[in-house]
Amino acid sequence: MRVLLLGGTAEARTLAARLHGRVDVISSLAGRVPDPALPVGPVRIGGFGGVEGLRKWLRDEHIDAVVDATHPFAATITAHTAEVCGELELPYLVLARPAWDSGDAVVVSSDVHAAEVVASQRFSRIFLTTGRSGVAAFAESDAWFLIRAVTAPDPGMLPRHHQLLLSRGPYDYDGEYALLQEHRIDALVTKNSGGDMTRAKLDAAAALEVPVVMVDRPPLPAGVMTVGTVDEAAEWVRLRPREPIEDAGRDEQP
Repeated sequence: MRVLLLGGTAEARTLAARLHGRVDVISSLAGRVPDPALPVGPVRIGGFGGVEGLRKWLRDEHIDAVVDATHPFAATITAHTAEVCGELELPYLVLARPAWDSGDAVVVSSDVHAAEVVASQRFSRIFLTTGRSGVAAFAESDAWFLIRAVTAPDPGMLPRHHQLLLSRGPYDYDGEYALLQEHRIDALVTKNSGGDMTRAKLDAAAALEVPVVMVDRPPLPAGVMTVGTVDEAAEWVRLRPREPIEDAGRDEQP
């Protein structure tokens, strides 16, 4: 049995280790982060080339099932994978870590909406933790930003007044509390990534009564099967039939 594990997250690495030696697992990373934390076992790095490229790769590699353990905001690869697996009648599972309780946060639908809230509320010192791709929405802001990301954003994306903090979690409560105090943060802007690795900033913000603006998750494709834990994903793989699935649509190829 050959399983494609779309990863890059801590959950994906844990699942790869859990499945290693039991099934043939190939982990796939997008390649956007230099020096990524690698899972155990075979790894491919880079995109597939859209829907057509993914379809061809799954057929060529004789993949029997796909587990999508990408970041909750990796909407494009999830949409492409759901589409292709549906066409090929390939078992497909999304391992989606539980979302955070938004509590008193202002919940918004996009980075652009978050920037509008920051401007309307006249926040002046913002802790921005939406990742490198979310920074561009704040480029024209007059506020000051402490920007934390794994990879540095392109210079053209950055707001005029900022400090860049390149860092990779996990983060603890004491460290996050001290960071908010040190930089006199008056608003936290984050995505609802869920999980424990970066949860501490929300607890620290609550303790310091720092308002939170939270970008909501994009919806998952309709009809996909989801689980919330590595244990559930491992059990799903264990219960897959071992017979390879025929390549649907092969007779349509020239």
